[in-house]
Amino acid sequence: MDGCVLSSAGALCWILSAMCWLGAVVLLLWAGLGLAQDYPFRDPTLPWEQRLDDLIGRLTLGELVLQMARGGAKYNGPAPPIERLGIKPYNWNTECLRGDGEAPGWATAFPQALGLAASFSPELIHRVANATATEVRAKHNYFMSTGSYGDHTGLSCFSPVLNIMRHPLWGRNQETYGEDPFLSAELAVAFVQGLQGDHPRYVKASAGCKHFSVHGGPENVPVSRLSFDAKVQERDWRMTFLPQFQACVHAGSYSVMCSYNRINGVPACANKKLLTDILRAEWGFQGYVVSDEGAVELIMLAHRYTHSFLETAIASVNAGCNLELSFSLTENVFMSISEAVAKGNITLETVRARVRPLFYTRLRLGEFDPPAMNPYSALDLSAVQSPAHRSLAVEAAIKSFVLLKNERGMLPLSAQALAGKRIAVVGPFADNPRVLFGDYAPIPDPQYIYTPRRGLETLPANVSFAAGCSEPRCLLYSPREVEEAVWAADVVVVCLGTGTDLETEAKDRWDLSLPGRQQELLQDAVAWAIGRPVILLLFNAGPLDVGWAQAHHGVGAILACFFPAQAAGIAIVKVLLGEEGASPAGRLPATWPAGMDQVPAMENYTMEGRTYRYYGPRAPLYPFGYGLSYTTFHYRDLALSPTALPLCANLSVSVVVENTGQRDGEEVVQLYLRWAQPSVPVPRWQLVGFRRVPIAAGRAAKLLFLVTYGQRAVWAEQWQLEPGAFTLFVGGQQPGQETRASSEVLRAEFTVTGTTRPLSRC
Repeated sequence: MDGCVLSSAGALCWILSAMCWLGAVVLLLWAGLGLAQDYPFRDPTLPWEQRLDDLIGRLTLGELVLQMARGGAKYNGPAPPIERLGIKPYNWNTECLRGDGEAPGWATAFPQALGLAASFSPELIHRVANATATEVRAKHNYFMSTGSYGDHTGLSCFSPVLNIMRHPLWGRNQETYGEDPFLSAELAVAFVQGLQGDHPRYVKASAGCKHFSVHGGPENVPVSRLSFDAKVQERDWRMTFLPQFQACVHAGSYSVMCSYNRINGVPACANKKLLTDILRAEWGFQGYVVSDEGAVELIMLAHRYTHSFLETAIASVNAGCNLELSFSLTENVFMSISEAVAKGNITLETVRARVRPLFYTRLRLGEFDPPAMNPYSALDLSAVQSPAHRSLAVEAAIKSFVLLKNERGMLPLSAQALAGKRIAVVGPFADNPRVLFGDYAPIPDPQYIYTPRRGLETLPANVSFAAGCSEPRCLLYSPREVEEAVWAADVVVVCLGTGTDLETEAKDRWDLSLPGRQQELLQDAVAWAIGRPVILLLFNAGPLDVGWAQAHHGVGAILACFFPAQAAGIAIVKVLLGEEGASPAGRLPATWPAGMDQVPAMENYTMEGRTYRYYGPRAPLYPFGYGLSYTTFHYRDLALSPTALPLCANLSVSVVVENTGQRDGEEVVQLYLRWAQPSVPVPRWQLVGFRRVPIAAGRAAKLLFLVTYGQRAVWAEQWQLEPGAFTLFVGGQQPGQETRASSEVLRAEFTVTGTTRPLSRC
């Protein structure tokens, strides 16, 4: 390109020169990697769609089928190589809920999802997800360098879990973001974007939202999740079970996992209404649908919806499922796709369409580009358990804790006053690392795991320990060892809860009670403390009946810790002392009922009586959004603009929040919307905004919110907007609660004018 000049033609000449130079660099990179140069799907200068056209067009039906059939897990994966094209194996089975879960080798373990939800902080979720992706990518790079393609070596995550926490005894509550679809949606967006990263070309690790849909128990009580039929009204489906998944899709998630259950008689993984009509046609999803492990074969084996694997493959593929995750079957359901094509039951075009997003995902992960083009390819094992990630684990645990009780300001304790004092830490969660993590936990280096006992032993105090029970079931209780630890202590810390022994995947709880003899242990500790401070730490997901502890003056403070994982002990000590940045501000992401008489049966999928949005007339023990602080907050100057707005207009909200206490702190500001006279059933009120904000003692912050017109929509055979009167509540909690924080809840009215119209017409 000699002779270019600085003119319009010269500029074009310069661009062409640059393109030729880039092409030459790419060719050199290909040559250095020993890659074929004659396949357009390997050409990073071509558009994604053109590369996909080339790749998919080169695959035989048998190769296409194997890509769809080998989603994993265990010996069912990885998806096999296509050696004639230089395509390597790929394992789709990776868990990234709050760290690189279940992968070989160490990884940083962040708090379980429900605890992260209690932070009410999308910003924190984003950072945790991004740190998780960094470690997943770093370990993947190592696995690929050693030719390891086993389970949990890939980059495609089966996370986050977006099911609604609709029943307190469901075994998988811990994996969710709680009971509210708006909170879950906001945190889902933060997780997806954090995990996938912000590179304009490459995805750090791909997200996959699960379990789609109408899934939230039972696991095994009273029936098996593997054959359960969730009978749901269309309005509940649309207003409770789907919104957070739609948010996940719009955030750019690459996959969705269809669930085990049937929905009104049709298995989710063969449900065309769910996987095609709603997911793809309504929401515009372009990614792939992967089955929950074994969900496709269970269409026949458990649901009896089909009579053969061939019929099952036809139903699932045509409904919209792309990838089968099998119970380790060599001849799994999707291996019947070739026969279905031969018989004309599935078209070849459909098979190609189902494989297309699988390879698009791998393209965007950078698999078919020269590694030098992808900055994520440079990540190595030094990124795993880095000091920054370990510090983030501590911060995340601190922000997840919810202070449920603090009688007479017992907390925070004084570090200076504790010097030389005696602290007793008792209970089955006091020094058992295994029970602090919860489901789908990464495995950190043991040196980074701090139990409550190990954390308290960092203080300049004398720490005595007694488990009382060797495990959470607490069937065998040794009161003498607890008495010996407590009788001489100046401060008693009691550590109780559930753990995966009692609530986990495939295992529901039977009741709300503290397990076994844990309540007896607590009551004994209070009696033996004889008026000295007793602090109760709870490690659980589903709510526990701690009504006795809440009412009894001998228990001065209760702190809900959820499953804080490796940083538990460090975070607990910082919060108990109220260190800088460690004033508790978590809020409950789910209602804690006062008894099972307030809870409908788990098999009943109507929302009536469930979650704060439809709760019954009796007050719960602790409401959704509840949590105390070491300081106090005052709300004032609530202003709405405009107070009368057209149907398709947004509402601007401003409010001033003042820290009126003596300590710096964080407040979770919550906005709830109430419809006055809707034409169809709606929640009694609905969370429509929240923000976790730090405010120094004696200072105030003016906060601005936008409540969009879509948040006023109701489901009446379609999403529609209606005119009428509305109330907006703003405060640090829900309105009208018996158990409440000290701050007030402000309210303001506004009206919406116009005539009812579909949301899509705004």
